[in-house]
Amino acid sequence: MSWNDLEDTTIYKVVVNHEQQYSIWPRERSNALGWTDVGQSGTKAECLAYIKEVWTDMRPLSLRQQMENSAQSS
Repeated sequence: MSWNDLEDTTIYKVVVNHEQQYSIWPRERSNALGWTDVGQSGTKAECLAYIKEVWTDMRPLSLRQQMENSAQSS
C-alpha cells in the first residue's frame, strides 16, 4: 500500500497570520507562533475550500496597505 492509498482522517483547522495569510494546521496541535485560529475546522478539503472562498487577495496585508497609501499620496 502506498502513501497515496491511505485516507487522510486528520481534522484540520484554518489559521491566519498577522499578514492575513491563511493555512491549515492539524486541530489537535498547538498553533505555530504568529498564527491564530479563525474558527473553521474540518477535513483538509473543507478547510481548503473555506480558504479559497475567503482569501481572495493573496498579497500580504503590509503590501496592500503600502499600495493603498501610495495611491492616496499620488
